[in-house]
Amino acid sequence: MPLRTADFSYELPGELIASRPPCERSAARMMVIDRAAGRIEHQRFADLEAHLRPDDLVVLNDTRVIPARVFSDDGRIELLCLDRLSALEWRCLVKPGKRMKAGREVVVGGVRGVVGQVFDNGDRLLRWDRELDLAEHGHLALPHYMGREPGGDDALDRERYQTVFAREEGAIAAPTAGLHFTPELVDRLDPAYLTLHVGVGTFRPVSAERPEDHEMHSERFAIRAATARRVNRAGRVVAVGTTVTRVLEHLGGTRAAGGDSRIDEADRVGETDIFIYPPYRFRVVDALLTNFHLPESTLIMLVSAFAGRERILEAYREAVRERYRFYSYGDCMLIV
Repeated sequence: MPLRTADFSYELPGELIASRPPCERSAARMMVIDRAAGRIEHQRFADLEAHLRPDDLVVLNDTRVIPARVFSDDGRIELLCLDRLSALEWRCLVKPGKRMKAGREVVVGGVRGVVGQVFDNGDRLLRWDRELDLAEHGHLALPHYMGREPGGDDALDRERYQTVFAREEGAIAAPTAGLHFTPELVDRLDPAYLTLHVGVGTFRPVSAERPEDHEMHSERFAIRAATARRVNRAGRVVAVGTTVTRVLEHLGGTRAAGGDSRIDEADRVGETDIFIYPPYRFRVVDALLTNFHLPESTLIMLVSAFAGRERILEAYREAVRERYRFYSYGDCMLIV
């Protein structure tokens, strides 16, 4: 029988949702799922290297989170800057939308913007009279489940809701599996990098009754030929996060049939709307490090495709019993 969205649900006590980062980046707990052995172990993220082989390649997403949430000077309008189209134009999500029809104005930090277009999905094109300085006026778009007030990010968030290897600006949300890494660990692992700019779609729930009816959001990615070559030569490809997984599997799925390598060894820039859910067959990724995800989300569906839905739901129930911390600032899971 086809799977329903409700088949990816689980019960989570609210007190297990991590609203603040741990005291140290590498202090997270790490559940280890061995698919071949059918075994679950409880360890620490600091033990990660013990689970890696000499020919493993760890792949990281080097996107950098921008402070994309801004508020009008009169406090009446909230904007989430989704995509910079030019120096003076941004595609934005606007609340409340009914106040911001085409031609309406908004002022942020003395910078005047005009709604130039209302897109079919409700996003707005904002044209500013001079460049909008997000570093000065913007806030991190922290996920709603952290229970923060809009604009309630602080100095600790601005440091810790960013990976230590972030360099390519453009994400609305962090690739959270990468938040556990320290500079010292990155140096020892000699990872490969790609970029996927995590968009607002990561917050949008699956509203369709069946996963196959869900319209997946599209996100921009880039990968260098050098990374592709390292992926093709790796013994195991260890993806850090669902974002890395989606890019690599997108590239693996677009290869011509019969190719000897996993992905084309070329510089690539593009967009992907790949939606991975059971019974998807993985072509590139061999192991996955990921955080714990929301019920009925596209992310728990991806992880379920990788490890099996029943195994993942049992692992989540065990994580609840063992009092793991969930979501962006929470603990992690290594699936091998």
